[in-house]
Amino acid sequence: MITDSEFNRIVQYVKKNYGIDLSQKKTLIVGRLENYLVRNGYSGYSDYMAKVEEHPEGEEAKNLINVLTTNHTYFMRESEHFDFMQHEVLPWLRTTEAARKDLRIWSAASSTGEEPYTLAMLLMDFFGLEHKSWDTKVLATDISTRVLQHASKGVYLKEQIDPLPEKWKRHYFKAISAEQYQATEELRNEVIYRQFNLMNPFPFRKKFHVVFLRNVMIYFEDDTKYNLLQKVYDFMEPGGYLFIGTTEGLNRNRIHFDYVQPSIYRKQVR
Repeated sequence: MITDSEFNRIVQYVKKNYGIDLSQKKTLIVGRLENYLVRNGYSGYSDYMAKVEEHPEGEEAKNLINVLTTNHTYFMRESEHFDFMQHEVLPWLRTTEAARKDLRIWSAASSTGEEPYTLAMLLMDFFGLEHKSWDTKVLATDISTRVLQHASKGVYLKEQIDPLPEKWKRHYFKAISAEQYQATEELRNEVIYRQFNLMNPFPFRKKFHVVFLRNVMIYFEDDTKYNLLQKVYDFMEPGGYLFIGTTEGLNRNRIHFDYVQPSIYRKQVR
């Protein structure tokens, strides 16, 4: 059994280092960590956390967040966002960035890759024969190294890719077994995967035109959430679009973004 002090120790560590609030997630913490501690020979939670805190950049600290974070995603999730990208955002970007042909799109909680691969397919489909003359690579980041490894391989079950348009399935995936498909090398090369903690200072040299920050802020307290949104705003180009989860709400008095429609916001065009 986990003691209250052990539970609070884990909660405080995760919140301080990753901004994630697990104070109401005792069952999740015990369910995820109990077997992990036994498998790896720890005498208990205190023994494990001592190792994590001693080496915050070490493997056990990475494993802690890999084990505790929930990664639930699927292709074409909240498909209205991709429709809006196709009909509103990309035509605007093709016009405004015609000279530079440099699009900067960030999938900020990319999980196992379904979101950034969908964005990459959308971009390739939209630009068609023009695509090779544009830089449309998608930056995909996540705090979990485990899901990034999965994403970079691009291997999915047949039922996982079923929601995709037929022409995308034919063009961008190849069967590697009766049940598994892999994203083509062309598609995998369109996504750049990096491990990144959203609580850290942003290291980006250029500002983004589009940021997908979907279904991650539900784990943050309000101050953490709005501080993050301010950082995102500061790293976006004028007119840039922010997409959040359709079940997430924002207090418009606490953000600088303009409201476009539910779950879609925009930085003012100068």
